[in-house]
Amino acid sequence: MTLDRRDFLRSAGALGAMATAGCAPDPTTTPARTLGTGLARGLTLLSVREGNLDRLGAKSAKGSLDVARAADLLQLYAPLVRRPDTIVCVGLTYRRHAEEVGAAIPAHPVLFNKFNASLNSHRGTVTLPVDLATQFDYEVERVIVIGRPAKRVAEALSYVAGYATGNDFTARDLQNGRSGQWMVGKALDGFAPIGPHLVTADQVDPDNLTIECRVNGETRQSSSTSDFIVGARHMVSSISQYLTLEPGDLIFTGTPAGVIQGMAPDRRQWLKPGDTVACSVQGLGELAFTLT
Repeated sequence: MTLDRRDFLRSAGALGAMATAGCAPDPTTTPARTLGTGLARGLTLLSVREGNLDRLGAKSAKGSLDVARAADLLQLYAPLVRRPDTIVCVGLTYRRHAEEVGAAIPAHPVLFNKFNASLNSHRGTVTLPVDLATQFDYEVERVIVIGRPAKRVAEALSYVAGYATGNDFTARDLQNGRSGQWMVGKALDGFAPIGPHLVTADQVDPDNLTIECRVNGETRQSSSTSDFIVGARHMVSSISQYLTLEPGDLIFTGTPAGVIQGMAPDRRQWLKPGDTVACSVQGLGELAFTLT
């Protein structure tokens, strides 16, 4: 079966209904394939590894599903969350973070991008390109996953499939030292860890979540998404004025205060090989990765 991520997000309403109802298909019948018209609700999504194969899992109060196997039975396409068309990132979105780095509050969202090669996983490793940079920094973020096409929309939260924990890992000397190349400093291979779960939007109050980052067990960032300059609704709406967002696209929504860059120069100890980073957003799970 060819697995296509957008097909899953479009059909997740039907799959979500089965999962939350605790139903199983009748093996003596062959149900017709139908696409759900709504977004999935009441689900926590995760990756299931068997051998060298990663598959999508769905967890609800009624139990867990191996989505790929359920899709075979239901004749639904159910992929992993893997290759978005667009990964858009927003900078300087928290008031206290803008203040700590000495930046003005932006009148409009500051946008840049990452690429599929930037994506990394929970319990993954980030290989530091020490021949290119030395000033490596963490940025815990709430990540938005788009659930249906959004172009110049106003009621933007209805286009969100769910949320996840992410880290906009950054090489500050590339970001700031080469004519302000934000993309170069943030889009290197493995610089976008995300996971461990995708929690459906109906379970999340996106602008009232605690958010933290720890390095080697020490808390470095501790804040709330209530410190956002603009909320999730405005952020998605604003981006959709410029870019058509498709199901499966990701939005890294900015980081709170506490980054290394915001410290006094004599206190900055940049990340190095061997460090471990753990990020958490309330209700979305803890994302952990190691630097090599």
